[in-house]
Amino acid sequence: MAQPIRVLVVDDSAFMRTAVSGMLKKASDIEVAGTARNGVEAVAKAKALQPDVVTLDIEMPEMDGLTALPQIKRVSKAAVIMLSSLTREGSEAALAAMRRGAEDVLAKDNSQVSVNIGDIERDLLEKVRVFGRRSQQKKHTAATHDTRVPRHLAKLDLSDYDALAIGSSTGGPPVVERLICSLPSDFPLPVLLAQHMPEMFTRAMSERLDGLSALRVRHAQPGVPVKRGEAYIAPGGKHLRLRHLNGRNLRLEVSEKPTEALYKPSVNELFASAADAFGERTLAIMLTGMGDDGLIGSRELHAKGGTLLAQDEASCVVYGMPKAVTEAGIVAASLNPDQMIQLLNPSAVSACK
Repeated sequence: MAQPIRVLVVDDSAFMRTAVSGMLKKASDIEVAGTARNGVEAVAKAKALQPDVVTLDIEMPEMDGLTALPQIKRVSKAAVIMLSSLTREGSEAALAAMRRGAEDVLAKDNSQVSVNIGDIERDLLEKVRVFGRRSQQKKHTAATHDTRVPRHLAKLDLSDYDALAIGSSTGGPPVVERLICSLPSDFPLPVLLAQHMPEMFTRAMSERLDGLSALRVRHAQPGVPVKRGEAYIAPGGKHLRLRHLNGRNLRLEVSEKPTEALYKPSVNELFASAADAFGERTLAIMLTGMGDDGLIGSRELHAKGGTLLAQDEASCVVYGMPKAVTEAGIVAASLNPDQMIQLLNPSAVSACK
């Protein structure tokens, strides 16, 4: 019988500690190993208890979550899930946490916490199980630093493509930052991204990357013309597609439809739309994430002759979405982020800081 997944719950709010612990205790395969009120206690208890997963608040007295995070990583092998408020400051801090090694972020609305806490239960249990089992099985393998492009991709020429579409979910934001910051200002393709995150987080990501990368990075808005050398990030809660105006000019379409889609934005919607707009001249990349969003759109892209690359298992936080398309036999290559950068810009020497 599998050992229960042991979780350390960290939050300065007694209500949140009780609420999160209560959700976890409902699951027979999860055990609350302990709780902590601030970062100082969190580091000490992570060292003493050696949990499989830590849920970590960001804003706390004595030591905040961002300060505690790298210390928790040094004293334990626990996966860390950040709990972030749905504010501009909270969103920016959440992105910073992922750059520092957090596996994922769950959003909480402090103004309506009694309502919001029920909304995150399903996601929390799913993520705790995925990250907890990986911690227990010691499957967290560091990404390889090999930058060599596979021989069969050596002749891939960006001039053969008209757009780069990227699908990303759990663990994706730090990889997205590395990829976009590696691209030069004269990058010959528009970049279109569907990242599974709430709207406030995708907006914060767009603003950060616009200030740090050579490309112009925009939080996608409907009707915006698609231009080379610009990146467009789908707003959380909405889908990003492409449409022709008067049969010629290509513009962004941002919409909540289809409303029944499990993820908003949907990688399926983005990839299928890119395939319709560009056909065989579409280059797409599937990054780390749970589930199989993007598989249907990738099949359409593949059927029209587009090229799909997937992140390799060793460098993924969660090998779900890339695994789905790889096992479907529609991937040109599985690459780590270093190899992707080498392929997109062989002369790349910089990254977001």
